[in-house]
Amino acid sequence: MGQPAERESGERATRGATDLQLPPGQRLQKGWPVTHYGPVPKFRPERWEFRVFGATADGGKHCWTHEEFTALPYTTVEADLHCVTKFSMIGAEWGGIPARTLVEIAPPAPDVTHVMVWAEYGFSSNLRLEDFTSDRTLFATHKDGELLTAEHGFPLRLIVPHLYAWKGPKWVRGVEYMTADRRGFWEERGYHNVGDPWREQRYSYQEEPGDGPEL
Repeated sequence: MGQPAERESGERATRGATDLQLPPGQRLQKGWPVTHYGPVPKFRPERWEFRVFGATADGGKHCWTHEEFTALPYTTVEADLHCVTKFSMIGAEWGGIPARTLVEIAPPAPDVTHVMVWAEYGFSSNLRLEDFTSDRTLFATHKDGELLTAEHGFPLRLIVPHLYAWKGPKWVRGVEYMTADRRGFWEERGYHNVGDPWREQRYSYQEEPGDGPEL
């Protein structure tokens, strides 16, 4: 598994309250609350598999074992996490595999516009391709140099810093390339299809033309 580099003392000083710029309606959170729907899945490394499928460039399915996936190039991103429940966690260091790396290894077909990120128990979240391929979107295995706990998504969760946290599922198992948008788990249940916290896109009734799938 890729290992986080040793951090220098004082490298990531906590930002003072006067320096914070939170999205509208958000409050600063100390610590990291556990928020998820359903039970915490049991990790079985011998059965774990990550898949990229759907509209791939070569028409095939690409698979990795846990050992293979976590051996991919490791990087870190310092990013905030904004939960739709209105708390924001500031300045965390996330470590893992960039989504762009996956796209380079298993590229999508030219007409792909969106992805569906699949997680345990059939949970899903849809993303525009440009959000998924952002240089800050990360399949995280670590937070602040430590492995994620099971409650926070171990062995793998998606971090999409510029969107609300529900757009980055815990316990991720695969990515489906799509040539048209369709709603994921929470999007089907009334949450905004895009989820930009700076525009406070919390719920589907706030959607404007072009935000959601064509009917």
